[in-house]
Amino acid sequence: MPLSRTLSMSSLPGLEDWEDEFDLENTVLFEVAWEVANKVGGIYTVLQTKAKVTGDEWGDNYYLVGPYTEQGVRTQVELLEPPTPALKKTLDSMNSKGCKFLAQNEKPHVVAHFHEWLAGIGLCLCRARRLPVATIFTTHATLLGRYLCAGAVDFYNNLENFNVDKEAGERQIYHRYCMERAAAHCAHVFTTVSQITAIEAQHLLKRKPDIVTPNGLNVKKFSAMHEFQNLHAQSKARIQEFVRGHFYGHLDFNLDKTLYFFIAGRYEFSNKGADVFLEALARLNYLLRVNGSEQTVVAFFIMPARTNNFNVETLKGQAVRKQLWDTANTVKEKFGRKLYESLLVGSLPDMNKMLDKEDFTMMKRAIFATQRQSFPPVCTHNMLDDSSDPILTTIRRIGLFNSSADRVKVIFHPEFLSSTSPLLPVDYEEFVRGCHLGVFPSYYEPWGYTPAECTVMGIPSISTNLSGFGCFMEEHIADPSAYGIYILDRRFRSLDDSCSQLTSFLYSFCQQSRRQRIIQRNRTERLSDLLDWKYLGRYYMSARHMALAKAFPEHFTYEPHEADATQGYRYPRPASVPPSPSLSRHSSPHQSEDEEEPRDGPPDVDEERYDEDEEAAKDRRNIRAPEWPRRASCASSTGGSKRSSVDTAPSSSLSTPSEPLSPASSLGEERN
Repeated sequence: MPLSRTLSMSSLPGLEDWEDEFDLENTVLFEVAWEVANKVGGIYTVLQTKAKVTGDEWGDNYYLVGPYTEQGVRTQVELLEPPTPALKKTLDSMNSKGCKFLAQNEKPHVVAHFHEWLAGIGLCLCRARRLPVATIFTTHATLLGRYLCAGAVDFYNNLENFNVDKEAGERQIYHRYCMERAAAHCAHVFTTVSQITAIEAQHLLKRKPDIVTPNGLNVKKFSAMHEFQNLHAQSKARIQEFVRGHFYGHLDFNLDKTLYFFIAGRYEFSNKGADVFLEALARLNYLLRVNGSEQTVVAFFIMPARTNNFNVETLKGQAVRKQLWDTANTVKEKFGRKLYESLLVGSLPDMNKMLDKEDFTMMKRAIFATQRQSFPPVCTHNMLDDSSDPILTTIRRIGLFNSSADRVKVIFHPEFLSSTSPLLPVDYEEFVRGCHLGVFPSYYEPWGYTPAECTVMGIPSISTNLSGFGCFMEEHIADPSAYGIYILDRRFRSLDDSCSQLTSFLYSFCQQSRRQRIIQRNRTERLSDLLDWKYLGRYYMSARHMALAKAFPEHFTYEPHEADATQGYRYPRPASVPPSPSLSRHSSPHQSEDEEEPRDGPPDVDEERYDEDEEAAKDRRNIRAPEWPRRASCASSTGGSKRSSVDTAPSSSLSTPSEPLSPASSLGEERN
């Protein structure tokens, strides 16, 4: 049963009208987390990107508390002297014999915000010792939820039926689960990052979150639309250089007709949807082959795993590529010198004398060096558990070995990307910009920073209706796929049907022309405002104000926002021609009533003039936000439950590509 929305994503269009009436001059905010200056997972990104907007609100009264690590001190922070005598005395006292407030003036009101169960023990102690502190607890994912989903359980359809104590005990996490649950119940304000995680927390932690606080990013807007398109082209060229070396000897496909897909994140094979992605790639490979497509797909898996070194064949490939480049440059310089000398004397060169035998011998040796009998490697590193690794085991089963006949190539990079790598010398942001599509078919994803990062960089992505990001976008955009946000249904479909739907998304994307992909990237990038902390940071602001009002009611009041002003607004479909040759597909039957009928085939639009400014102006006119009545106080929306992304009826399943049909019939989806 979905939660009634207290302060959720539905109120986003009204955020600019909020007015802050809280006096924060005599208040102090401590934000406590294990990932402060300590990169472990996504919470590090939350804190790092949110620091600016929080610092702008609180100024010098904002403090982050985390573990002390030598690496973190060297690379993440700058050691400074305490800015005030009171803080210096407090720190000195803590170092010597414990903590005691030594300031002589009026004591400030303290807000302590704890992230995840690792920091939650501090919250429990604050309440147990009756400290005058307003406390907030944010869970970015529940412990038990992550463990249950990893165990191939029908999690979301059985939330009400789990014996949580029994399940936690069987998985030997009962002590951690109790700490998480205690922190959720002790906090003045309990928040979580998405509506679907709020439902999960209500059933597993037995408390309904007070506020949903979606995660944001720092959005850098470009002055001209073509700037980020140029960045895409530059980054793609870097990836192409790696592909040339990796597939040396088998580079029998056109790089200009090659698309780069990727999945990245923590190595949780089922939770992150790597199993579904691999199965969909096998089906996509089948469809591209039987339909005679010239398109090639290179799919990257960026998931850190246990390795002991680089794969020798992979290193050799990059060495061969560099050697070929040096050989070509040497011959080019000799050719250019002879051509220059011939033109100086006023005669056309004799092409038979431009290259001598030594040059031909050098080129023949270079060509011979590119010959190899084995297929290009799937994995770029030597895995410690090669025989039992889930990704490699699945690749062996589905038969994607990077053969010449395959239209889908797979590269497993079991290490985080780095610009200093001898294999693929790019950082993660540059790699994402160079790809065409991010694929994140997660089964358990409380928020999902990877597709959000794709959106901010203008890269289309596939998410699910079981991820916080997918629900957020499905709630705010009437036709997400038209903006490059494909929502895969993993809530009401079987695993096989979800694979079929993902295959249809991938095949549809492969059918797009270059111009259509450019239009879609422009639209995707324009959605980045939805994910900017300058808007989403208001939810954290409201949570802190609510906590102050609960902990210090004699000094602070908190009046909830009326619900009717900000309900139900969604971005409509784009005003211009749909960028995809196939009809937009939804994971839920709740669609707009004025959608077009499917087209018979892809429109031939490559020769049409495309004006980026005109295209942007069309969409801006079409997505103009309504004018909400202004509110006199900072508040939240408390009434009127709206449709949740998971509160939908099952949609019809797609045909599987096991029997060859035309793309229009085999990949079409019945609209409800």
